[in-house]
Amino acid sequence: MTKRKLKRPVVYCLYGCAFLLLFTGIFFIEKAIGSKTFSNDEDFNYITRTVFDDSIPVVNTKETIIKPYTAENVKIVKNFYDYKAEAEAQQNSIVVHDRTYLQNSGVSYGLEDTFEVVAVLGGTVSKVSQDDLLGNIVEITHDNEIISIYQSLSEVSVKENDVVTQGQVIGKSGSANISTDLGNHLYFELVVKGSIVNPENYYDKSVNEL
Repeated sequence: MTKRKLKRPVVYCLYGCAFLLLFTGIFFIEKAIGSKTFSNDEDFNYITRTVFDDSIPVVNTKETIIKPYTAENVKIVKNFYDYKAEAEAQQNSIVVHDRTYLQNSGVSYGLEDTFEVVAVLGGTVSKVSQDDLLGNIVEITHDNEIISIYQSLSEVSVKENDVVTQGQVIGKSGSANISTDLGNHLYFELVVKGSIVNPENYYDKSVNEL
């Protein structure tokens, strides 16, 4: 077999062609990638957070039910009627009016001095009314099918359709003809998903837990 040696100009030409093909290939590949990444015809989600950023924003969605008053020394003067409770507790949850015995469907909180009444949760005032037996009444509708009802108020500082925040003052304690023996007090009811419940069992509970 006879060996043939390429002339130097031919070798230089081959090297030049190879370099040109390599450069052209890189150019078109970068162009294709760039057009895919920065095309104006497509929507992209850009992330500014890096793997070194450990600061994660936290949104607190846990709202717990608070008591309908903030004054100190407020006490329960009439319990919620619980058919499972002991006889003594049930006796203290009976309202007697006009020779009629009624089961207390809420809790009466009393204090010698008038105290402010606050919303147990944020919500919308769905009803404001006055009743000869129950006194002034405020009803607030909250998220998750929760309704709070405040009775025996001497003053009311909200009106229907008002949006209130948790802890906002909505009125002041007072008295009611149905329970004159209790003196100055607040009668409070809590309705959860259509059922009247004992408020004392729901304070400090998260709305999401109900």
